[in-house]
Amino acid sequence: MAGQGKRMRPHTLTVPKPLIPIAGKPIVQRLVEDIAEICGEKIEEVAYIIGDFGKETENTLLNIAESIGAKGTICYQNEALGTAHAVLCAKQALEGEVIIAFADTLFRAKFDFDRNKDGMIWVHSVEDPRAFGVVKLNDNGVITDFIEKPQHFVSDLAIIGIYYFKDGNNLKNELQYLIDNDIKEKGEYQLTNALENMKAKGLQFVPGRVEEWLDCGNKNATVYTNQRVLINNAQNVKIADNRFASDVKIIEPCFIAEGVQLSNCEIGPYVSIGANAKITNSKISNSIIQTHSSIKNITFTNSMIGNHTEINGEIKEFSLGDYCVIG
Repeated sequence: MAGQGKRMRPHTLTVPKPLIPIAGKPIVQRLVEDIAEICGEKIEEVAYIIGDFGKETENTLLNIAESIGAKGTICYQNEALGTAHAVLCAKQALEGEVIIAFADTLFRAKFDFDRNKDGMIWVHSVEDPRAFGVVKLNDNGVITDFIEKPQHFVSDLAIIGIYYFKDGNNLKNELQYLIDNDIKEKGEYQLTNALENMKAKGLQFVPGRVEEWLDCGNKNATVYTNQRVLINNAQNVKIADNRFASDVKIIEPCFIAEGVQLSNCEIGPYVSIGANAKITNSKISNSIIQTHSSIKNITFTNSMIGNHTEINGEIKEFSLGDYCVIG
């Protein structure tokens, strides 16, 4: 999660993308919790590979690891040299069973986690695989090829960015081999090259298919992901105070945090509101509003609002970062 999140600006100018909240929880927290549920066993360590995000962010990440009973470790990738290089930045954690996950994706899955395999690659069927890395399978369901962004159809099973390795030390050695021999693809050290080397040595990888793959790469995708998480977790999503005045209408599912003030509003469906936000005389749907924001006299949908933002006026849709004032 060391990237700058350029496609999510202006939000990532002040908050690292994996800490942007989805239905009240940071993206990376939901990812860690989802992986922990799939594993079915205790996770010993969560190693975060980050850039210079500051001590407050680092402490948040360590607390997320602690919340699932794991040790948290902060690792740094100071130069963007590719996915293989990024994973190797956490080489001290590459021992025993290892899961690698890219922190801008969420998923919904129900399957048995097979620890007898050399590795698993989480995949999802997509309509247009040309923008993704994909895998091919043989008749036994074993992965035979990893193809990066195929321009001609070879498979619709896209790699979603979550991997399991039975032997993390083996992975570490393959990653180090790429670095030591300066083996790059498109100018970067790629994890898929390490996977190809491991496969060529006889290791077998199988797919783990997810029911739903949710991207958080840009504003529209993140707003949609918020909607899907609210729907999928409708029984567990909280509204901190259901005693709002009679002039407030909540169309669920929504997430409303502690300290939110609502007056003469229609909120929902698919709205997440952060702590201590204040919304007056407004109608809002399918949007994410972060903490301590003040919104008045407005109707909008499909939008993201940052922290400590003030809006007073008529706008239909927008993406607004922290500490902005409109109206």
